[in-house]
Amino acid sequence: MSTFDPDALECLAAIIEEGGFERAAQRLSITQSAVSQRLRALEAQVGTVLIVRSRPLKPTQAGQLMLKHAKMMRLLRADLERDLKELAPSSAGSSREEERISVAINADSIATWALPALGALAQGGLPIEIITDDQEFTHEWLREGQVLGCVTSLGQSLRGCKMESLGTMNYVAVASAAYAAVHCPAGLTAHNFHKMPFVAFNRKDHLQHGFVSRAFGLPRVMLKQLFVPSSEGQVRAVRAGWGVSVVPELIVRDVLARGELVNIAPRHQLGVALFWHCWNLNSDVLEAISATLREAASHSLLPPVR
Repeated sequence: MSTFDPDALECLAAIIEEGGFERAAQRLSITQSAVSQRLRALEAQVGTVLIVRSRPLKPTQAGQLMLKHAKMMRLLRADLERDLKELAPSSAGSSREEERISVAINADSIATWALPALGALAQGGLPIEIITDDQEFTHEWLREGQVLGCVTSLGQSLRGCKMESLGTMNYVAVASAAYAAVHCPAGLTAHNFHKMPFVAFNRKDHLQHGFVSRAFGLPRVMLKQLFVPSSEGQVRAVRAGWGVSVVPELIVRDVLARGELVNIAPRHQLGVALFWHCWNLNSDVLEAISATLREAASHSLLPPVR
């Protein structure tokens, strides 16, 4: 099997991750011409095109495989750095900035339990990159080889990966006390939900629909929606009187207790099961990330359903 130039692999990864040749060159501190030369050399070695020169740039299927290989090489180097630091702390150099260890985590988990859990690893020098997306789509980053693990609502293991259940995140419907007093004094019902705007994360976020559909036994619902691509931003929008939103109970627990927000459907909640998927590799770094997330989830989420 061919041995691929690590610099060329990192160049390919930079082009894909940064979305272009110019930004890849800036990240790698080389010229744009050098980026193009490294990519051409790698494509010649592989024997096929690795990048579709479109807007935005996209990896081909072969490019996705090579990207995954590049990230595996990063993981091996991170494992080596970790082992060297344990054996001889003064002899281990720091990881290069571009050699990021990437994971995809849904925004609600970042805003509640996952980010604090990863703090110790980041402070210990792990060059971690967190990519955020909706919990229904984070696994696509793993499927395409752009991350080594993901927190997702997908309960089916991906090929070449291992999976474990993290627990269930509970969601509740909330509004500001002033908004609720005017628009839904008796709470959210099957007769008034369509009159109020729901603040959703983005257009891929179907959680608001799922809550209303399950709460009132409706096979299909139409909602007026506003979009704020941040879990914390959704809560701020609701507190400002934009409308109502279905958000993690974890993120509004304190403001509900203070009466700044009210639960407008107290008899209903939506549980979303979360899972951790990662490459099925023997890696100390990967196991450290998995163990950290597993431990944090056990303290913050409802126990997994067995």
